[in-house]
Amino acid sequence: MARVNDHDVVRIDVVRCGSELAVRGELNVHTVADVRIALSAAVDDGVGDLVLHLGDAEIGDATGLGVIVGAHHRAVRAGRRLVLADASLRLERLMRATGLHRVIPLSRQLIPQPAILAPGLS
Repeated sequence: MARVNDHDVVRIDVVRCGSELAVRGELNVHTVADVRIALSAAVDDGVGDLVLHLGDAEIGDATGLGVIVGAHHRAVRAGRRLVLADASLRLERLMRATGLHRVIPLSRQLIPQPAILAPGLS
């Protein structure tokens, strides 16, 4: 059985179908195929902004950044906008260094958490 490295695993959670995804893990040459499929489906299945939460993700190599740029282009062709939420400072610096922050918006929005009400307040 082949050994799976941590950098070969990525998790994609649908926060809101067609409009919000969260990626956890490293986006690199080993993981971008799964991320690309999920982003393509989200672009095709929704309307308006597509929010991609990256707070628990890292861009491991150029293919990781490339999948984000590709999703941005696909979203634009569909009349939508890709928004990167809660990106790491490293990714923000990379976006600014490449000028991508001018075309792909960055947001400090965090993944919405379900409200927990105190007993008797429901």
